[in-house]
Amino acid sequence: MKKKKLSLPLQILIALVLGVIVGLICYFSGEGAQKFTGDYLKPLGDIFVNLLKFIVVPVVLLSMIDGILSMNDMKKVGSVGVKTVVFFMITTAIACVIGLVFANIFKGAGWFPDLSGSLGAAEYEAKEFGGFMSTLVGIFPSNMWAAFSSANMLQVIVIALFFGGSILAVKDKEKKLTCTNLVSSLYAVIERLMMFVISLSPIGVFTYMSWVVATQGAEILGSLALVILCAYIGYVVHALVVYSVAASAFAKINPLKFFKGAFAAMIFAFTSTSSAATLPVSKECAEDLGAEGDVAAFVLPLGSTINMDGTAIYQCVATVFIASCAGMNLTLGQMITVVVTATLASIGTAGVSGAGMIMLAMVLEAINIPVEYIGLIVAVDRLFDMGRTCLNVTGDISCSLCVSAWERKKAAGKSAKA
Repeated sequence: MKKKKLSLPLQILIALVLGVIVGLICYFSGEGAQKFTGDYLKPLGDIFVNLLKFIVVPVVLLSMIDGILSMNDMKKVGSVGVKTVVFFMITTAIACVIGLVFANIFKGAGWFPDLSGSLGAAEYEAKEFGGFMSTLVGIFPSNMWAAFSSANMLQVIVIALFFGGSILAVKDKEKKLTCTNLVSSLYAVIERLMMFVISLSPIGVFTYMSWVVATQGAEILGSLALVILCAYIGYVVHALVVYSVAASAFAKINPLKFFKGAFAAMIFAFTSTSSAATLPVSKECAEDLGAEGDVAAFVLPLGSTINMDGTAIYQCVATVFIASCAGMNLTLGQMITVVVTATLASIGTAGVSGAGMIMLAMVLEAINIPVEYIGLIVAVDRLFDMGRTCLNVTGDISCSLCVSAWERKKAAGKSAKA
């Protein structure tokens, strides 16, 4: 009989527990044991982080181009596709703002630690916000390879948008198909490579957790509990303020009725941590609440791919937390960069296993925070993932209801004119 392999989340959980135990043992064993974690365990975690940084640019570039090409049929669905994408982009931007607000409240209250004294301060140069136009100019690359080598994520996203749009605009069907197949093949290879890197997460979690706890003691565990609490407050507020209000304002559905109708999908998403696996339940819930069948059939699968509001909140909270640990205070310009990067990236990297971790590494790169500190937050990523998946699925259902209402109103307007 084949031995049942432990799932990756369970491996990470075991690595987390072992890392805490080993770290506490080394912490109480004295300076020699603490030095051992820094000299021999941390370098293994550094290798994992280096691989994570290595894979970020190709994953973002190819996944975004592949996503753009796969949305070619959006022309067939016309206004439904446009409304869906706009809805998700707006709600993701709001999610980023909510995440940043609560993260800064927690940081201002002194609940996020500054570990730069023992873990090493971040070397960065704080720049003043040069205004919207300066930020806008900086998004567009003058050298494609420079954008890749410096991991300038906003520029990488723009490059992907240009290439994806240009391939769609090619009139020669054979050449267009060749380019599409090439991108799809390259992305499949990169996705496989990314799976290998993600599979090393337990090693990264164990080594970094051992090192952090050995140098900081049990205090860091309380800080991690607070950052999880901060994210979940953001999840709840976003669901109440954005999704239920949108369903009430546009689809005329009472908030209590909305959450009651979506409850089954929300619970399934929370336990499975998979928007795709929740699709059958989501579709049933959406239709029971009044969504059109054909609209729900389009919006929900697209939402499971590009709607990343929960991940956006997680990224913002995690970014402020990690910046605090690195001894950094984010400037207004950096916070705007976080919002723009997370919002645009939500279209490209959603639907990829381990997307939350990849996107967080991308956001950290975008604002020059050392990605090495990601080891602090990856250890408890599963707890974040349950809440953010639940929020994402709730957003998918809300969007399907709103788009259905807008399409019915549009159809009624055309009938009245006729």
